[in-house]
Amino acid sequence: MTPTIIAIDGPAASGKSTIGELLAKKLGYLYFDTGVMYRAITAVALNHHLAISDENAITELAEQVQIDILPPDQNDGRQYTIRADARDLTWEIRQRDVDANVSTVSTYRGVRAAMKSQQRRVGERGRVVMVGRDIGTVVFPDADLKIYLDASEDERARRRHRERIARGERVDFENVLQEIRKRDEIDSTRSVAPLKKADDAVMVDSTGLSIDDVLARVLEIVERSARG
Repeated sequence: MTPTIIAIDGPAASGKSTIGELLAKKLGYLYFDTGVMYRAITAVALNHHLAISDENAITELAEQVQIDILPPDQNDGRQYTIRADARDLTWEIRQRDVDANVSTVSTYRGVRAAMKSQQRRVGERGRVVMVGRDIGTVVFPDADLKIYLDASEDERARRRHRERIARGERVDFENVLQEIRKRDEIDSTRSVAPLKKADDAVMVDSTGLSIDDVLARVLEIVERSARG
């Protein structure tokens, strides 16, 4: 049987979001980038004019707001619909002020605990590809299939640089590389749920590979898992 819960973890710009979405479409599953929950809480906190440095206030907010991830309900290019207490935040979570603060919010122990509970609620519906940094280690350590997608620092920085240039931003490659390194350090050294490969996850290195090549490798892994 095809795994009903597939966890894909990896560092920033490793390609996990792109591959996760394509895989979900191939399987007819919900694509669930769990990082958007932290973005949603960050957006709600900014809307409430809370200080991002106020861990207690942000944690209390995360415990009160119900976040849901649903298949796209509008034909506007969205990968999914994300709602916080029924309010559609799908595009709002991509604003620059959210980008600048989500890393801090995601380090808060209480926020991560609240998001873990909500992520499990969505994932337990089944038929889902869950993408993040701690899915296979913390959120769903019993996931049917775990994949760890990685790439070199330079490769990931080039991808992120191309994305931002395509959005019309004027950005220097070296600055993007430093941002990637900083995000890696934050993710891998945080005291709560640090980024790491689960012992039973299948490693896929996407350095130098096309999207089609990586997707083909992941599909092979899914097929092997289905055969047992």
